[in-house]
Amino acid sequence: MREILRTTEITNLSDQDIPPMFREVVERGWSVTAAGGRVLTDLRPETSGTYVDRLAEETTINGRGMTDYDLPATPGERTPLLVRRCLAYVCACLRKAQEEFRDTQVKAYVSLSFADTEEALLTSNVTFCTPLPDVRPYIPNLEAVTDAAIAEISLEDCSAWS
Repeated sequence: MREILRTTEITNLSDQDIPPMFREVVERGWSVTAAGGRVLTDLRPETSGTYVDRLAEETTINGRGMTDYDLPATPGERTPLLVRRCLAYVCACLRKAQEEFRDTQVKAYVSLSFADTEEALLTSNVTFCTPLPDVRPYIPNLEAVTDAAIAEISLEDCSAWS
């Protein structure tokens, strides 16, 4: 992921980089579940589910694949657009989380991997969670992941891209 971020133009991210459906998610902001989970309000299911812990609740509710059907298939064109979309969405959501919760504890996770299809197009997933001292990390040993490019992003990271 470091290489992708290093070689992709990711400065001057704006809401225009975010697909309309995801902009709506950002606009509706954050809420807290009965179990204390910090979740994007627009992504909350109508009926609450049962989760192993707060981490599972947050990552399950907040996790989504980024819209990419309208992007070119050529990796050189697709990758930078997809990365910009993910990072713009992440930064907008993290700013909203800070406004709502008055802290910067929520972290974002962006993963990029190749779809298991004939075209093997690059796809991405974004989720958010709040690291807790009594719960295992969302992705233990992040640097050891080899089947996807993954980044943990904090609000502080976003200052370099906005």
